[in-house]
Amino acid sequence: MRRLLRVVVAAACVMILSATLTPAAAALTPWFATSVGSAAQVISVVGTGGSDAKLDVYQRTGAGWEAVAAAIPAKIGSKGMSPNHFEGSKMTPQGVYSLDFAFGTEAYPGGGLPYVRVGPDHWWDGDVNSPTYNTMQVCPRDQCPFSLSGGTENLQIPQYAHAVVMGVNKQRVPGKGSAFFIHSGDGSPTAGCVAIDDATLVSIMRWLQPGAVVAVAQ
Repeated sequence: MRRLLRVVVAAACVMILSATLTPAAAALTPWFATSVGSAAQVISVVGTGGSDAKLDVYQRTGAGWEAVAAAIPAKIGSKGMSPNHFEGSKMTPQGVYSLDFAFGTEAYPGGGLPYVRVGPDHWWDGDVNSPTYNTMQVCPRDQCPFSLSGGTENLQIPQYAHAVVMGVNKQRVPGKGSAFFIHSGDGSPTAGCVAIDDATLVSIMRWLQPGAVVAVAQ
């Protein structure tokens, strides 16, 4: 009986997630349609004022773009958005960015993107003088070859229960910004990331496949 109950509960969860992330019937022409190249999956983040935004999820099909999930409340940088991102700006960068991999303090939730489970020795290097600036690094606190002050972040924090890396400043230009993610949120503004409810983020992560992008606009 207990095994049967687990199977029933698991099936119900799959049905709920499927209902949450199932394309609608009508094809759309979203605002980003001419900006995302051949991407088939797009997370749209549009600012609605201050540190608030709405997040919509789209899938490209043979019939065109279809909405998968809509009007998800999101928090962005405490100073809003800007096309001119830089280290410490507290603004979410506008533009279209790749979603290359995911990470989190929690176990792998499933999905098509590579996933790294992080612990106390995982860092996002925000040292503008470091050759590994704007990348994930693994080292004990007292052995890291980069500065742990400034923009460097330890990744074992509640906000990173789950996170998807936004490909901002992939050229790693010093000072042009580091550590931009879509991550679990508690309703507070971010330092430049996009934050949403963790359960919703997990559903989206399970849906994402390589080649997906995030499009951010005011």
